[in-house]
Amino acid sequence: MGKNLIFEPLEFRHLTVKNRIFRSSVTGRWDNYDGSGTQARVNWENKFAKGGVGAIISSYVPVSIKGRITPNVVTIDSDERIPFWHTVGETVHRYGCKYIIQLSHSGRQRDIEGIENTRTLRNRIEPIPAPSTTNEPDQINGLPANNMSISEIKEIIGQFAAGAFRAKEAGLDGIELHSSHGYLINQFLSSAINRRRDEYGGELKNRYRFLQEIVQAIRKVVGDDFHLQAKISVREFNNIIPPWQKSGNTIEESIQICQWLEEDGVDALHISRGSTFPHPLLPSGPFPFRMFRYTYDTMTSSGGKSSFRNVIFFRYRFLHPLFQLIWGRLPRKVERSYEQPISGLEIKDEWLDEYFREHVSTEDFQKLLNRHQGTVLKDAKEIKQNLKEIPIITTGGFQQASYINNAIEAGYTDGVTMARTLVANNDLVQKFQEGMDIAPKPCNYCNECLGAYLELPLGCYNVDRFYQSSIKNLTTEQKDKTIREAEQARTREVMSVFDPPPKPYVP
Repeated sequence: MGKNLIFEPLEFRHLTVKNRIFRSSVTGRWDNYDGSGTQARVNWENKFAKGGVGAIISSYVPVSIKGRITPNVVTIDSDERIPFWHTVGETVHRYGCKYIIQLSHSGRQRDIEGIENTRTLRNRIEPIPAPSTTNEPDQINGLPANNMSISEIKEIIGQFAAGAFRAKEAGLDGIELHSSHGYLINQFLSSAINRRRDEYGGELKNRYRFLQEIVQAIRKVVGDDFHLQAKISVREFNNIIPPWQKSGNTIEESIQICQWLEEDGVDALHISRGSTFPHPLLPSGPFPFRMFRYTYDTMTSSGGKSSFRNVIFFRYRFLHPLFQLIWGRLPRKVERSYEQPISGLEIKDEWLDEYFREHVSTEDFQKLLNRHQGTVLKDAKEIKQNLKEIPIITTGGFQQASYINNAIEAGYTDGVTMARTLVANNDLVQKFQEGMDIAPKPCNYCNECLGAYLELPLGCYNVDRFYQSSIKNLTTEQKDKTIREAEQARTREVMSVFDPPPKPYVP
């Protein structure tokens, strides 16, 4: 592979990460309803720190209860949360891993609003419109929104600053602002979403003002020597449903936003794309109909005007082609003109587990890598070339050492972030250290983990990765037994997040 840049430290202004691999934001509903954290959350982060990543970017951490995507996700909305976050930081620091907390607010983009964000109206329980820059509901689930007042804007800016102060008090290593994927900060930045006609809307400088004031407020409470980065969707591709909607921010607008962020004291940028989550282009891969058919019914009680429509699409297989025609339009359009900017080593049969290859051939897996790895690299390089000195990290389906090394060496990015591929192989970085180019049972980009978190513990649900023996030349009964064994192995791995269990105590 030549010179290995993956294991060279990445130097930020006030933070050094031991290698170039970051566990990206990925969440499970393991925490208490009130927003307090649990042992399962600690166990989850321990998996990746032990597995060798240089830094962990936390899951989406709401700065207020109003700003969470779902219940049962830990928050940082009060000083009572500081001891828990200290425990998380202390856990990962044992492995020389840094911990960056992702401060977030959902705005209109929620999945399950929770009873605290509902009201009783006309003898029924329904969602309270979420604070946003528009009165239009989000386009995926259809939960209602309210174009918020100036006083609400100032209040939320203060909540971000308070969350940042608590993160520093907890001994964490830095902050990431979730300014992408359709959440509240992105709702201000986006030309497609922002409908305001005041100093927070209209021209780009006004749309940037909310993020700028958050950065300034955070710097006042944590100082200039605490790591602060922002995650940006550099191309929004907002025209999903319906296709005549405005596409949103261009790469040129995002370059300007990133330059302003550098001027305002941000230490790094995390490059991504898409104006919603999930988005047809992120995470790249097929829509997980099988998993959403099982879990999405949870969404119907949340009252989003589109949720019932969605559950009908997901439940009835004869409607899948129609949904895929709509959802797959953007990937088809973008992929027609997309060419991989770099390549990794060609995958060899002996690198992959023999039982895995019975379900995903080496040839087919190579095609998956060519299609889904490094999807944001070209845009990342444009951003990097227009910054003065701060590093960037980039998301996009990475899981091959030679590819990652070549991306860094060619100047496309300074580091990479991974979510699904590390969920599949928590110890992937250790495998790279052992000289492997790819995990023997790699992620095959099925996206079932994406749909699982609504009702199930987060983990890899793709049975192809868990076969313990061959399925060749078996009777129907023997094959069924082999499949059950694979499913049991998958379940054991998913449930391992609850080991060790919490220690009971007398209150």
